[in-house]
Amino acid sequence: MSYKPIFLLADSQLLFSRKDEQFFTCLLEGLKEAKDKGELKGAYIGASNGDNPDFYQIFVSACQTMDIHDYRMIPSVPSEEDNQYLDEADLILLAGGDIKKGWDIFVKNGFDKKIIDRYSDSTVLIGVSAGAVQLAQKGWNESQDELFPTFRLVPFIIDVHDEPEWKHLHKIVLKEGEYTKGIGISKGSGAILHPDGAVEAIKHPLTELAVLDNTIQESLILPPNFQL
Repeated sequence: MSYKPIFLLADSQLLFSRKDEQFFTCLLEGLKEAKDKGELKGAYIGASNGDNPDFYQIFVSACQTMDIHDYRMIPSVPSEEDNQYLDEADLILLAGGDIKKGWDIFVKNGFDKKIIDRYSDSTVLIGVSAGAVQLAQKGWNESQDELFPTFRLVPFIIDVHDEPEWKHLHKIVLKEGEYTKGIGISKGSGAILHPDGAVEAIKHPLTELAVLDNTIQESLILPPNFQL
């Protein structure tokens, strides 16, 4: 068993990167082992946005850059064939939208367990916006007053495009207490959680929050070769 990196994107901008830029360079490296075994399969899950086909087309375009020519949109009510495809996918993207709506669908159709199984079986995961939040420790409803556990594959609470203050993330991390860490991912940027637990920033710095003596400590995780 060899775990692959998890990619967390604030939005879809990085999916339009060039093949030689940081995001795709790291992603292609994560897919290399699977590609050496045969044709890659990419699965898109749009439950959080109501299976909107327009957002799926963004994934299709990104697949061309990744040299993935076998791809499929997995609907919120999957067929047996959809489930089988997901079981064979080398890459799975969880799309953006409504965090709670998407998560409720995952619980209903069994994807809350299946995604974890696929990750354990060396599938590369990408979470975009709500998908990035869901891959981490906790999500919330639209009014932000209800927290619930999600996939918990990423050992942080993730929030996206709420810079520069990250007010909601501050509130959650402080409420959750001393052993909780949060990461804010700003617009157009992303984070990579490597199998060894290291976090790498993509394009723009990440804001990391932690609690010490009931006070939020804030620091930055800078992308490689970043210049202020």
